[in-house]
Amino acid sequence: MKSCLYSTSIIHERFQKFKNKFKYLILSMYVDYNELNLLSKKIIFFSYNKFNIFSFNEKDHGYRDGRSLRFFVEDFLNINNITFKKLQIKIFCFPRIFGYVFNPLSVIYCYDDDNLISIFYEVKNTSNEQHTYCFAEINLNNKIEYTHKCNKNFYVSPFIGMKMQYIFRTINPKEKISIVIDLHDENNNKILRASQFGKKIDFTSFILIKQLVINPLVIVKVISGILYEAIFIVIKGGKYYGRNKKKSDTISFEGKL
Repeated sequence: MKSCLYSTSIIHERFQKFKNKFKYLILSMYVDYNELNLLSKKIIFFSYNKFNIFSFNEKDHGYRDGRSLRFFVEDFLNINNITFKKLQIKIFCFPRIFGYVFNPLSVIYCYDDDNLISIFYEVKNTSNEQHTYCFAEINLNNKIEYTHKCNKNFYVSPFIGMKMQYIFRTINPKEKISIVIDLHDENNNKILRASQFGKKIDFTSFILIKQLVINPLVIVKVISGILYEAIFIVIKGGKYYGRNKKKSDTISFEGKL
């Protein structure tokens, strides 16, 4: 199978106006969209669109309204004139565990045969709102690392303003995975770095259960990490930025990879 798991470290580091850093370990999955039914049959403790100890559910990604992730990807690529012959979709995200998941970031890698033509960065906040930043290019030659930037247009943290710019860096996931997102203010000062690094491990029932035994609090780690950081930001005098709640999910095309 092309699908696999990654044992990853997530690091959040704040640089302005004060410094703050936290790190935690968590299990992530890199799923070939075409293999989801096969994984559901082969892996005892994993299901596709059904409840299990571990699972992947379509309604957590894309349009989140019952339409498939494939429809979401193909629809947006077609709208932006990104052509393909044999589209392959792979998504890097956290699995549902006992039906619960919170994915601050899911990364959707899109290939035409073996050539990477698009990356979707699917960002969620703790209010379950979502915005997706899409970078795409026709006839792209594969690179060791992909670097691209765009303006911040989605409210994530109440302690960071909106007049910011993201710089995304990632690699083609293979034996290792690396995702780095730097956030700069309008004066090009680095405000925050969020990164995730991991090593590939086999996608098996044994590994899933082993990870759950070793790390039983994995379900609440993501949310607790965010809340833990928020407490320290408040104590250190972080400025609060209000906003209006989004009425629906949004997506933006940000140009070439």
